[in-house]
Amino acid sequence: MTTVVTCLLGVLAGSVTSANAASTLETVKEKGFVTCGVNTGLPGFSSPDEKGHWTGMDVDVCRAVAAAALGDAKKVKFIPLTAKERFTALQSGEIDLLSRNTTWTLTRDATLGLNFAGVAYYDGQGFMVKKSLDVRSATELSGAAVCIQSGTTTELNLADYFRLNGMKYDPVVFDTSDGVAKGFDAGRCDVMTSDQSQLYALRLRLRLSKPSEAIVLPEIISKEPLGPLVRQGDDQWFNIVKWSLSAMINAEELGLARANIDNNKMSKDPAIQRFLGLDGPKGKGMELSDDWAWQIVKQVGNYGEVFDRNVGMGSPLKIERGINNLWNKGGIMYAPPFR
Repeated sequence: MTTVVTCLLGVLAGSVTSANAASTLETVKEKGFVTCGVNTGLPGFSSPDEKGHWTGMDVDVCRAVAAAALGDAKKVKFIPLTAKERFTALQSGEIDLLSRNTTWTLTRDATLGLNFAGVAYYDGQGFMVKKSLDVRSATELSGAAVCIQSGTTTELNLADYFRLNGMKYDPVVFDTSDGVAKGFDAGRCDVMTSDQSQLYALRLRLRLSKPSEAIVLPEIISKEPLGPLVRQGDDQWFNIVKWSLSAMINAEELGLARANIDNNKMSKDPAIQRFLGLDGPKGKGMELSDDWAWQIVKQVGNYGEVFDRNVGMGSPLKIERGINNLWNKGGIMYAPPFR
């Protein structure tokens, strides 16, 4: 009986503590900034310049959340994390949000106490080799040494692919994506494998005389939906992050961009009126200002703008939109409506 009573008291105490705990939004407002976990340095997604200014798609997701929650996209503290560190940092409360080219999987969604708030980039795992290897297909890689980052789905996908195709390989494991690129560059492996977007980004770091000396093979061996994560148990913060991403996607569909959003305040389009917070659900349900979505687009941009300047044709990576185009333009990028 004593054990039962003790357990019940423990549960009640935990419930009271949980009830009294400040929400993530309250904590963010109190400290005045969003603490966001990002990659230690991946061009196009999260990378600091020589002055410590961060840029990238994942970085812009963090800034969109800050614009919505605090009205200022600059109020973000970026915490660079390795693949091994990222989930613990979010679970422990060290960061408010993880936006670090992380793949949405069943295991991560169901066993880590974390929630994915949407897909910011649809990717797939591929392989990069030097032209001198004279390989044109991943099916020719049996016996190859493969540079790979530890603590990622890439490790598991690689093992599955080689086992399924009856091939052997020698894994050369690194803790960071930068280490993978340096290992490949130094000749420690024949092949580098990662999400295709990362391969194009890491190729920029190689010391090869020409980037074209390293080629990406045609095979894509996995689905890699990449998106931001939050801790489970705070539905309000989960909604804020989820709808911040959705706002950028919906803004592009509505034709709203940084340069024209102010001119659309007099629009008669009901969908635009709802988006701008002039009608419809506004911000009350998430305890945000009514113009929270306007703040995101005005300060950060719509999804198309974010894609283009970080990884698309307006960036050094020159990645085609492909499946990351809007659903009505041949892609699969789609967000719930503002209604």
